[in-house]
Amino acid sequence: MEFASRLREETFLVAALVVAAIAYLLEHAVIEMGRGVALIAAAALVGTIVLASIRVAHHAELLAVKVGDPYGTMILTLSAVAVEVIILAIMMSGESSPTLVRDTIYSALMLDINGILGLAALLGGLKHGEQPYNDNSGKTYGVMILTAMGISMIVPEFVPADRWHYYSAFTIVAMIALYGLFLRMQVGQHSYFFSYSYPRSERKKESPEEHGPDESAAMSIATILVGVVIIGLLAEFMAAFMTEGLRDSGAPIAVTAVVVAAISAAPEILTALRAALRNRMQATVNIAMGASLSTVILTVPVMEAIALYTGQPFIMAMTPVQTVMVTITLIAAAINLNDGETNAIEGMTHFILFATFVMLTALGL
Repeated sequence: MEFASRLREETFLVAALVVAAIAYLLEHAVIEMGRGVALIAAAALVGTIVLASIRVAHHAELLAVKVGDPYGTMILTLSAVAVEVIILAIMMSGESSPTLVRDTIYSALMLDINGILGLAALLGGLKHGEQPYNDNSGKTYGVMILTAMGISMIVPEFVPADRWHYYSAFTIVAMIALYGLFLRMQVGQHSYFFSYSYPRSERKKESPEEHGPDESAAMSIATILVGVVIIGLLAEFMAAFMTEGLRDSGAPIAVTAVVVAAISAAPEILTALRAALRNRMQATVNIAMGASLSTVILTVPVMEAIALYTGQPFIMAMTPVQTVMVTITLIAAAINLNDGETNAIEGMTHFILFATFVMLTALGL
């Protein structure tokens, strides 16, 4: 009975596994049916991956509740980045654009800071007015993201083509060193940077029941691992179908990158919005900014290592339009996250930047 109950709770993951099996059996038949059918199959797999990711995020959230901040939001962001890295690694092993990694990281930054944080601050601000959080977290995340983006996606523009492998190796070491120290500070000496002490009356509004039944940490970890494996299987077939469906279609290359970034960000959007609407802006800031930082600082070394292993470099230097958008975003974030309170106006500025990103992507820029 307990096993049957567990299966009912994990309906999304069970369904995802069934869909993966069907995709395995019908892969060649679907591709032979033409681009239209391949695109429909890719869209169905994207939806399935999002549903599976939501279950992974649910169990990550259960772990997060048990351990509290900053560990909690770190678990949430790391689970999302793991999904993104797996999908990217699988897609880059096929016929993918050399700019896919760069465009995905850029898209993730736009989605996380301008999309998630912008919409959360906008809706939360309209409901609660000014929403407090620890301003040390915003400042720390901001300078880390700026440094990581500069090293990995701006400086490569000036690196000679025949010396790319030296800089790739340096980038790997630099990202690991940055994140290693950041992680040590986040869970140790400066852990208070990433938490906020809400008034006792506000804490009472938090109900343990809203997180569902109590589950063991081991069960949540096991479910997360199984979910990530299933997502990896689905991503392999999604990549094949999407590549075939978009072949010679004239669609912007960045569409694939946006899809990958949106898949990994989907569960975070729900969690961040719930936190903002409960007036828990600290969790929203940690999720949005932490996801952006983790995407850059963890995805880059993994993908650069793959490039060194295969001997095929990726194009990591951002385009002028991307550089301008990232610069505006980080300047706006530095100003908005400087005083320890967000409001609807600040949220709207970021959400308009997100809308601009969507328009530029549609224009193929």
